[in-house]
Amino acid sequence: MNVDNIQIQSHNDKLSSSHHRKFSALKEDWSSTLIDQTLQKLIDFQIAIPSWALGTGGTRFGRFAITGGEPRTLAEKIADVGLLHRLNAASDAISLHIPWDVPEDINEIKKSAEGYGLAFDAVNSNTFQDQPDALLSYKFGSLQHVDKAVRNQAIAHNIEVIKQGQALGSKALTVWLADGSCFPGQLNFRNAFQNTLDSLQQIYAALPSDWKLYVEYKAFEPNFYSTTIGDWGQSLLLANKLGDQAKTLVDLGHHLPNANIEQIVSLLLMEGKLAGFHFNDSKYGDDDLTAGSIKPYQLFLIFNELVEGMDAAGMNHAKNLGWMIDASHNVKDPLEDLLQSVEGIMIAYAQALMIDRAALTQAQQNNDVALAQEVLQHTFRTDFRPLVAEARQRAGAALSPIHLYRELKCREQLIMERGKTTTATGL
Repeated sequence: MNVDNIQIQSHNDKLSSSHHRKFSALKEDWSSTLIDQTLQKLIDFQIAIPSWALGTGGTRFGRFAITGGEPRTLAEKIADVGLLHRLNAASDAISLHIPWDVPEDINEIKKSAEGYGLAFDAVNSNTFQDQPDALLSYKFGSLQHVDKAVRNQAIAHNIEVIKQGQALGSKALTVWLADGSCFPGQLNFRNAFQNTLDSLQQIYAALPSDWKLYVEYKAFEPNFYSTTIGDWGQSLLLANKLGDQAKTLVDLGHHLPNANIEQIVSLLLMEGKLAGFHFNDSKYGDDDLTAGSIKPYQLFLIFNELVEGMDAAGMNHAKNLGWMIDASHNVKDPLEDLLQSVEGIMIAYAQALMIDRAALTQAQQNNDVALAQEVLQHTFRTDFRPLVAEARQRAGAALSPIHLYRELKCREQLIMERGKTTTATGL
């Protein structure tokens, strides 16, 4: 479905008085120069939407189609991302998981995406499940497998994904592996790691010169005794061995409980090896919940390190790292959940941009622990939602995307167009 300028303007007009009051209050207490700089950075900042997150998610025990109107084709998924981007002006790219979403007509798919102002973010390979047309199984691993024929099949798939991405205009390949072991003695750790490195080197050799290879890690699941790329150190080790085009991708849910993700991010950024993010939130493990819904302070602290580190390195916030959501929507309307995730990410980014850097640096240099905490928490506890909304409005989007989504009965219209019992392709 389409949302036109008149609908957005009508929505914004109804909220303008309340919004103006709240935004004016911020301008009274914060530097106008800093606010203007932050607004522009918020307008420029974009978060890619994964093609697999546009339908209902599920658990290991079942998947319940609860929304209706789910996208049945890649073209419909692109249309859904176009709708999100129209509402929030912050989701201008889609990330494909292949072979869940294989473009049958590349030119038509590219034309469709361009019509919504969308580009293609990193393409994602899939060797963590068997495919119907595959000759060999990944039950005991893919790039790590003891059988070279299985490894070659996984390598060939990744190279094919690169070719698909090239045709779409993507510039990165994300590799996440389920490879590991369930029980002690099942696996020779050194051989598994060496096999994985050898396989990745062949994939890396197929990368175009202007591409990046994102090496993702995960502490556990689906294997619960060991994961061959189980943490950021193992990913960084592989990325360093592969070369300059290889980077470490951080998924916020892929850590053991209480891991200091902000410190991990800081060090990867310092080493020039941070690829970017898969944003989500968690209570226990890889819960894939709405970004900022469980640990908003942690998300803010991560962005604090990101902003400081990117500025120190002279990096472009919007372009030099990959920003993407990776979530599963088991009980929510997927599009509402994605709107909420983008909002949570933008708020954390705005908070980090508004930190009094001079005061924080001075407190750190003076070992003034209490003042350093005050600087951070003063910013975190300030309501910067009006600042994020103002950036959206200036970009031509809705002051409150989720409310406009409901006002226009977008889900109801999608159900009318696609049916009540549709199930999204892919995951």
